[in-house]
Amino acid sequence: MKAIVVTAFGGSEHMHYTEMEIPAIAPTQVLIRVEATSVNFADIKTRYGKKGAGPLPYIPGLDAAGVIVQVGEQVKGLRVGQRVAAFPVGGSYAEYAAAEEVLTFALPDGIDFETAAACPTVSFTAYKLLADVGRLQGGETVLIHAAAGGVGTTAIQLAKRLGAGKVIGTVGSQSKAAAAIEAGADHVICYEDGQFSEQVNELTGGRGADVILDSISGWVSEQSMLCLAPYGRLVHFGNAGGRAGTILTQDLHASCRSVLGFSLGTTRSQRPQLLQETAEKVFGFLQEGSLKMQIGGRFALKDAAQAHDWVESRQSTGKTLLVP
Repeated sequence: MKAIVVTAFGGSEHMHYTEMEIPAIAPTQVLIRVEATSVNFADIKTRYGKKGAGPLPYIPGLDAAGVIVQVGEQVKGLRVGQRVAAFPVGGSYAEYAAAEEVLTFALPDGIDFETAAACPTVSFTAYKLLADVGRLQGGETVLIHAAAGGVGTTAIQLAKRLGAGKVIGTVGSQSKAAAAIEAGADHVICYEDGQFSEQVNELTGGRGADVILDSISGWVSEQSMLCLAPYGRLVHFGNAGGRAGTILTQDLHASCRSVLGFSLGTTRSQRPQLLQETAEKVFGFLQEGSLKMQIGGRFALKDAAQAHDWVESRQSTGKTLLVP
């Protein structure tokens, strides 16, 4: 099979399109012919040797959509010929990928492969952040940082679907504001223009946001505490800014505010069964049309290095796909 292989940590020049053996599956796994996969920012961090980096060489990629062509002897709920989305083991930037049954999700009719490939990492993350960790209640205000990205545009839509009264997004440049507005944000703040916490407080009548989704950390986390409402929940799920933020315990107990953490990677490895229910919820939203995956770019698998450069440039919005 053809696949992308990373041969050294560093820039995209270390990504090579080459011939590899089709993965052999374990008894609990399925083999998927990949129809589409997506580029996640975690793929770029791994390429630099930072996030979840393993031994070289390796095939990158967290999620994929395709058709099952082989099932392991212990697989009970899936069959050959079934259309699925999955979190593969051993990477997804390839024509074939192996995945555990518990991390493979049957696709309902009407969900195409590109939508399915764009979906798992960002939509499962966004749903868990809002519904399970952030415990969003009807009428509450949600603040979403990096609102033009894959998780951001998905979280905006899901927050609306889950009953948020107001959704505010932040972006790093004015050129990205349109993507957040298109996704359904009521207000978009460019945090390069000044103190976003002051603007959030103005937009909420001084109360602040009830749920804040933060994948940036550093100063963004610290300033988020200045616009977190009483009983509010700041949900931290990434460190894209490269610096840890400092939260003072004195800012929590009297205001009944919470700082919470979530990692989809940890959930995949330690509590994968939790994602089956998440998949059912997300696929239902896709079917009814209340969630639409924002696809900002498509590249051939052989051009994966160019796709990485595009995402890394911070110019991309929504999801970037690779198609074999």
